[in-house]
Amino acid sequence: MMGMVPATHYLALGAVLFVIGVAGFIVRRNVITMFMSVELMLNAVNLTFLAYARTWSQVDAHIFVFFVMTVAAAEAAVGLALILGLDRHSQTLDIDSVNRLQG
Repeated sequence: MMGMVPATHYLALGAVLFVIGVAGFIVRRNVITMFMSVELMLNAVNLTFLAYARTWSQVDAHIFVFFVMTVAAAEAAVGLALILGLDRHSQTLDIDSVNRLQG
């Protein structure tokens, strides 16, 4: 079909986004950057699911994408609450300078 982007392009983009997310999570030591890297990895997985769904004309992957988006939303709420608590407790978001949380 003319004008249709091949699924391999979507899969390659998903792989690149996932690798960027993994690299950002491993290399950067800021909690917010690590949080954004996890979100990027979840979106890369969603893109891959949708590329496979489009390739095989299946809607099953859309259900998985919905669940991943639900987990990402819950992770965003809990993660941001933890980040705010960490900032208030230790006055820094650098993961190396915070060795443990104590009550």
